[in-house]
Amino acid sequence: MIELRHLRYVVAAAEQRSFRGAEKALRVQESSISRRIRDLEDEIGAALFIRSHEGVKLTYAGQRFLYRARIALDQIGHAVTDVGAIGRAEDGAVRIGILSSMASGFLAELFQAFDAGHAGVRLEFADGAPSDHFAAVRQHRLDVAFVTGDPALTDFDVTQLWTERLFVALPSHHKLAVLSEVDWPDLRGQPLVFGEARTESDIGDFLVKRLVEAGDRPMVERHSVGRDSLMQIVSLGRGLTLISEAATAMHFPGVVYRPLLGEELAFSAVWSPRNENPALRRMLSLARKMSEARSPSAPIGAPVFSKQKST
Repeated sequence: MIELRHLRYVVAAAEQRSFRGAEKALRVQESSISRRIRDLEDEIGAALFIRSHEGVKLTYAGQRFLYRARIALDQIGHAVTDVGAIGRAEDGAVRIGILSSMASGFLAELFQAFDAGHAGVRLEFADGAPSDHFAAVRQHRLDVAFVTGDPALTDFDVTQLWTERLFVALPSHHKLAVLSEVDWPDLRGQPLVFGEARTESDIGDFLVKRLVEAGDRPMVERHSVGRDSLMQIVSLGRGLTLISEAATAMHFPGVVYRPLLGEELAFSAVWSPRNENPALRRMLSLARKMSEARSPSAPIGAPVFSKQKST
C-alpha cells in the first residue's frame, strides 16, 4: 500500500537528484529511502528512477508520478491546515438556537466578543421553542441553545449564564407611564397581550401565574404575531405586555418600558456533552468568563447580569 512517506521520498529524491540528497533533506537514512522507493516501484509495476553513480534521474513514469505526488502532497497540506484551523477555532461554524433578543445584553455582547476573536467561524442562528432546540441539539443539528430558566435535563450539559430584568411595555399615554418602576399591584385589572415568540410566551405565563396567585383574574389576549406587530397592539392601547431587558434596546413609536420591580428572568446555555466542536467549546468558555464578570447592580442600559454557576 502506498504511504504518504513514499510520496515524500519520491519528491525529495527527484528534487535533490540523489537518494543521498534526499537523506539530508528528510533526515532519513539513504538506504531506507532507496529501499522504500524500490518497494513502491515493485508495487506499482514501473521504475520511477534511473540509478547511476551520478545520482538518480526520473523515468517518464517517474515524471508522471512526481506530478501527481506533488498535487497529492499539496492537497494533504491544505487539509492539515484547514483542520488545524478548525481545531484552533479559527474556522468552522457554531449553530445556535435562540429565544432572547440579540438587540442588546448578554447575547449581543457574547457574539460580538466571539466574532472579534474568531472572525473565521460562522455563526448560524435559529429561532424556535425550547423543545425544538433540545431535539436539534440532541441530533447535532444545533451546537447550543440559549433558553429561559435552568432546565433539568439529564442528557445535556446546562449552564445558567445570566439574568435579565423584566420590563412592562405600555402605551406612552398610559397612566402607569409616569412611574419609574411598576409593581405587581399596579398590574391588577390591566389587559395583557402576548405574541407568538416563545420567550414572550414564557414571560406571559409567568406574569399570569403571579397575578392569579395575588388574587387577580387577568384579561389575557394572545395574538399570532411577532414582536413588531405586538408592540403596535400595545401602542394602540389594547393591552400591556412583558419583555426581557435585552429587548428594550428596540424602540417603537408610542411604547415605553418600565422595569417590573424586583423581577428577573434567568437564561441558560444547553448543549450535548458529546459535541466536540472546538468553536463551540471556545464560545462556552467565553460565555462563562463573561458571566462571572457580570455586575449584579448595573444600571439600565449597562450589563446587569449577575454571577451565575458554571459547569
